[in-house]
Amino acid sequence: MRDEKTMKSERIYEGKVINLRVDTVELPDRKYSKREIVEHSGAVAIVAVNQEGKIILIKQFRKPVEEVLLEIPAGRIEPKEDPQDTALRELEEETGFKANKIVKLVEYYSTPGFSNEVLHIYLATELTTGIAKPDEDEYIETFPMTLEVAMEKIKSGEIKDSKAIIGILMYYKYYASI
Repeated sequence: MRDEKTMKSERIYEGKVINLRVDTVELPDRKYSKREIVEHSGAVAIVAVNQEGKIILIKQFRKPVEEVLLEIPAGRIEPKEDPQDTALRELEEETGFKANKIVKLVEYYSTPGFSNEVLHIYLATELTTGIAKPDEDEYIETFPMTLEVAMEKIKSGEIKDSKAIIGILMYYKYYASI
């Protein structure tokens, strides 16, 4: 398998969350093609487990899919911000919880067919309660739930957010037992 050589790159949109560029690439057979690429600074997601062993899930409306989704807390990495620092910040902003222990579960590309976004998922434990401070355009409700219930909600399709599914399954596989 050979790499595609970028011949030309044109940024066609710059936004607050994403940028969009179109690259002209040379293929291995010396043909040319266009690649539409969403540039994203990366994001984190947090499987936060409280003292009772419940996972802290959140519900919020997601405009692109026109649904209220059940997710794990998450957020975008700011420029030059360490992903673990982002995870701790986002957990507190969205849920009010502070984690005294945090471990990286996995890092993956969310949709490498058209985006360079990398997601970092962390496990946060030894939580202390505080006050949530979501962004002014975020309306979030928290829902602590057992791992068993979360696994059932994945199976039934009630949890369909990929970062939540991956995070919960990684937690189940490597840190928990039911």
